[in-house]
Amino acid sequence: MTIHSALQRAITNRRVLKVISGLNNFESDRVAATIKAAEIGGATFVDIAADPAIVAMAKSLINLPVCVSAVEPEKFVQAVAAGADLIEIGNFDSFYTQGRRFEAEEVLALTHQTRALLPEITLSVTVPHILELDQQVQLAEELVKAGANIIQTEGGTSSQPAHSGTLGLIEKAAPTLAAAYEISGAVSVPVLCASGISNVTAPLAIAAGAAGVGVGSAINQLNSEVAMIAAVRGLVEALATANSRAIV
Repeated sequence: MTIHSALQRAITNRRVLKVISGLNNFESDRVAATIKAAEIGGATFVDIAADPAIVAMAKSLINLPVCVSAVEPEKFVQAVAAGADLIEIGNFDSFYTQGRRFEAEEVLALTHQTRALLPEITLSVTVPHILELDQQVQLAEELVKAGANIIQTEGGTSSQPAHSGTLGLIEKAAPTLAAAYEISGAVSVPVLCASGISNVTAPLAIAAGAAGVGVGSAINQLNSEVAMIAAVRGLVEALATANSRAIV
């Protein structure tokens, strides 16, 4: 297994920014706008649906590493054949609104199934935030043993901020930040914070032990590519600031 060199550098420098277009987003125009903005804005890699046509389009448009997300291992095989650089079991957020839960046993089983199909490719796995924190840590440890190269945390969609502004942004990110803090202390692989992250809370993710962040709706729901690029650049700058402060 070889992690893409640009991604490996970003992991080492703790400046990873993954821009997520959405596991269930098959609108090629929207995906194209999001991933082009990601590259122009300075993101590390993109995360798209595990669809061969979407993957082929992405590879033709950008030079960033392309990750695909799914919860059906067989979908990864075709996506990798189409050129995907790494794969992600997760981005569960879109399923929670449908009442679909992902328990530890299922996520672990999906990881084993995926590794059996694709033993070499870089594999990221999300730890469901519906688990208690100690269960999240235990699952993360088991996922690494099962072959996960990156662990991702989540939680922003279920948190209900009581305030607006900066305080609300911090409240929204609290579940994924707490998981990153606990999990990063227990596993040797990189941890990414995703779901509910903003330029305000990206530096907090680094402080919590994460190697970087994954951001979706804060970018892909914007109405123009110019706004998307600005949002990506804001996150890149926030991560750079977090690291410069840590060095000082």
